[in-house]
Amino acid sequence: MKVEVPLRVNDGDVLLCLDGSVTLLDALRDHLGLVGTKKGCDQGACGACTVLLDGRRVLSCLTLAAQCDGREVTTVEGLASGGDPHPVQDAFVRHDAFQCGYCTPGQIMSAVALLAEGRAGSDEEVREFMSGNLCRCAAYPNIVAAIREVAATRQGVAMNGQGEAHDAGL
Repeated sequence: MKVEVPLRVNDGDVLLCLDGSVTLLDALRDHLGLVGTKKGCDQGACGACTVLLDGRRVLSCLTLAAQCDGREVTTVEGLASGGDPHPVQDAFVRHDAFQCGYCTPGQIMSAVALLAEGRAGSDEEVREFMSGNLCRCAAYPNIVAAIREVAATRQGVAMNGQGEAHDAGL
């Protein structure tokens, strides 16, 4: 049975006519062409499909598109502002926080959410709140460093070359 699903995706309004069993992941990839969100395990165990729904991270492979009626969806394609990458995207590049890159969009979306939640106070806290996002290439130390850099920058603290914080005088 087809249902109409109005969504706001990356600041644009869309109206999809989908089967009620279509996941948000498949709606984004197959119906809207937003292929940045990855299909990893398709069981909610890897985090590759993480997107923001009304600002909160969700696993799009476990979320029906019809459940998102009228809600705001943000994918990795929607993070850039005015053509400039999001600070988390920049930090991932600077810290080489990706290897093969497959998990990177989900990692970035989770990182954006945990920063917004104020959960980047320590390396341990970052690791805990990123634990739902798996990386087969084991780029975890670099991912943590990238997230901590963005968190420190937002708090007016700069990171030295060894990943240690020092007062930036901001």
